[in-house]
Amino acid sequence: MIFPEIHDFLGCVTPDAWVRAALADQEILLIDHKNCEFKAASTALSLMAKYSSHVDLLNAMSRLAREELVHHEQVLRIMKRRKIGLRPVSAARYASGLRALVRTHEPHKLVDTLVVGAFIEARSCERFAALVPHLDEELGKFYGGLLKSEARHFQGYLKLAYQYGEEADVTRTVERVRAAECELIESPDSEFRFHSGVPLDC
Repeated sequence: MIFPEIHDFLGCVTPDAWVRAALADQEILLIDHKNCEFKAASTALSLMAKYSSHVDLLNAMSRLAREELVHHEQVLRIMKRRKIGLRPVSAARYASGLRALVRTHEPHKLVDTLVVGAFIEARSCERFAALVPHLDEELGKFYGGLLKSEARHFQGYLKLAYQYGEEADVTRTVERVRAAECELIESPDSEFRFHSGVPLDC
């Protein structure tokens, strides 16, 4: 079950057509999920490098990076058990579409980056919740176990955004990103990925 704060934060729910596509192509689901966990860790490390004087951010991102890498390793183990080989998979339009909204000057760049991070983590949590009832026991248990960590990551990103930005500005940014995020989730997409919109062939 989705956490109420996640539901309230996101502007829309994952379309049923995306869930059907995910269940029909669990190999791509797992490969892209693995890639997303690695990118999440990389993003956290990048923020640590760029904002090395922000102590609270350093501590939060260090913990987050370690946790995302553990998730990455867990997906790799599941893929190995299921004999799913590693292969290149193009990135979804989702993250780049959200990051295009980030302002280029500080401190707004940091705030916007943190808000985008909050949406990515919230959507991940929402998608895991949407999938869990339909998955086999192993994958359902794993994805169900990720719900709390993704919700915690969402809360951490949002808390940092309000800490390092002005409340009114952060609130406006959340509203701006929410509208764009909904468009990316609900509109037709040329390919299926973990954060894709509705695949065209669904």
